[in-house]
Amino acid sequence: MSLGPEFLDELRARVPLAGVVGRRVKLTRRGREHVGLCPFHNEKTPSFTVSEDKGFFHCFGCGAHGDAVGFVMRAEGLSFPEAVERLAGEAGLAVPKPTPEARAAARRRASLEETVEAAAKWFEAQLSATGGAAVRDYLAARGVDGETAAAFRLGHAPDRRGVLRAALNAQGIADDRLIEAGLIKAPEGGGAPRDYFFNRLIFPITDRRGRVIAFGGRALGDSPAKYLNSPDTPLFHKGRVLYNLARSRQEVADGGELIVAEGYMDVIALTQTGFPAAVAPLGTAVTPEQIAELWRLAEEPILCLDGDAAGRRAAHRAAERALPLLRPGYSLRFAALPAGEDPDSLVRDGGPGAMRAVLEAARPLAEVVWSLETEARRFDTPERQAGLVRALEERLRAMGDDEVRRAYRAALNQRFHDTFGFGAWGPPARRRGPSRWGPARASGFQGGARGGRRPAAVGGEGTRGGAPGALHRRRDQVLLAALVNHPALIVEYAEELAGLQLSSAGLDRLCRALVDIAAREQHLDTEGLKCHLSRQGFSGTLGGLLRREVYVHGRYARPDGPCEAARRGIRDILEIERRRLAEAEAEEAGRRLAEDMDEESLARLAAKQRLLDGEDDPWRDRDGSGEPGAPGVEDPDAQGAR
Repeated sequence: MSLGPEFLDELRARVPLAGVVGRRVKLTRRGREHVGLCPFHNEKTPSFTVSEDKGFFHCFGCGAHGDAVGFVMRAEGLSFPEAVERLAGEAGLAVPKPTPEARAAARRRASLEETVEAAAKWFEAQLSATGGAAVRDYLAARGVDGETAAAFRLGHAPDRRGVLRAALNAQGIADDRLIEAGLIKAPEGGGAPRDYFFNRLIFPITDRRGRVIAFGGRALGDSPAKYLNSPDTPLFHKGRVLYNLARSRQEVADGGELIVAEGYMDVIALTQTGFPAAVAPLGTAVTPEQIAELWRLAEEPILCLDGDAAGRRAAHRAAERALPLLRPGYSLRFAALPAGEDPDSLVRDGGPGAMRAVLEAARPLAEVVWSLETEARRFDTPERQAGLVRALEERLRAMGDDEVRRAYRAALNQRFHDTFGFGAWGPPARRRGPSRWGPARASGFQGGARGGRRPAAVGGEGTRGGAPGALHRRRDQVLLAALVNHPALIVEYAEELAGLQLSSAGLDRLCRALVDIAAREQHLDTEGLKCHLSRQGFSGTLGGLLRREVYVHGRYARPDGPCEAARRGIRDILEIERRRLAEAEAEEAGRRLAEDMDEESLARLAAKQRLLDGEDDPWRDRDGSGEPGAPGVEDPDAQGAR
């Protein structure tokens, strides 16, 4: 959608921002602004501000920011065109159609929408009529009550061909529109068109806004196709649509977890049992377009698949299709049902508790990727293990995002080590104390735990600076969170911060911005600093930093943490960075020594090794064990034990 600034300005002028936000957030006027609890993250103290004068909302907690259109997009999971259309309808504005062709296409689509809606009403009426008694009995036997049937607009296509066509013709809807809408079809051998659906229970399929665009039908008698969907039309493309998406979108926005089941009846059963944010693909494995649609609603939807071989195959196909699409923060989880069960049967027999147990046991995508290459296979020879490494590398190459690929490489490396007792991509990282922060570390050919030599890492770790990916990134996040929440310390450590290279370009840019802002405005408090950063486009990065998952690894980074504790924590992390760089230099010196074998190289290596061995190291033997732990980053295992 391409809209001129004049139209968007008029739309914003006609739609009061506080009124739009106030539908979902209880706002309190404070001076010229309104404040309330942010709808996009859990908080107890209001950090969400709406400024009518400036025309935007902003959350100082999670960084959410935008105008009325952006709020509707984020709160209701709509695209930009959909949000504009929603607000324009409320404001009494017609969204401009830029060309005659676009206007004609819009009229054609509106005509088809009216046609499909008329069919939906007719199917509903047949379910309520005398001829629908057997279908109503079937629904009752499946546990579907009348209220649910009405909410999902279930219908009935009678066992008489041509009745839908005749009914809609009588309403003035011609055959060409019925054919284009996928409601009737012309026989290949000629003759009068016939109804596409007959003798079936009808499930209306809607778009993201709840408008009926197609139908699914379950056969009520003998039929080679138990389930039948509408053919693709200008309104409907099977691989892009999810059943019950419109209802689920609002449920997810209200805090529900998004569940992906396999069929219509699964979705309806889950909704009746207290899991209303449930969707289903339309008779096929989840497509890339449907995965993208799911991620518009939730960061980690749960695929709840039947507990049989077909369900496992569906999980594997979904995993393969998701890999190229992965990006930081977005993934899938997989819940496996007991053998012979589907969500419908499980909740009918076991109730919501049985379903809750399945959801809580959902596996992350990384585990499914591992099982793709290891399930029902033996790896009792070096050749088979090498084959596994190659297969896992193929999976890594399928990933489109570099940060995700690095994290997966580390996780799969560690999984290989845990399974076989040594790492095909190198030995595990030397761990400091009880912490399990670092993934297995790749370092070339080395002696194995079982003797002999083992293959070097394939590809390498890939994290900037060489630190294990998860450790390095989380440590950087703790550092930056501490600086944001204690701005006075930025100037104190400005020189060291200016020379850092963090684990990602985004965190690097944020660090530079912190130093620049603090140099210009040395008396800024945390809220003022966050305002400056948000204006520079760091809202999303801040949202990833200032959250519980980061604070749990460095409590001093919290906004209520003592400044002195934050100072010690920042100093510790900077010391870790100094040692990491020294280690990298030592490795480089070792490489040069191997190549040159001269006295100068040997002297440099010895000096670096003394540093790494702890001479003049203020952190050595801090706990008396010779292993200082992970200075500046609290042990997540210990944190969980608390």
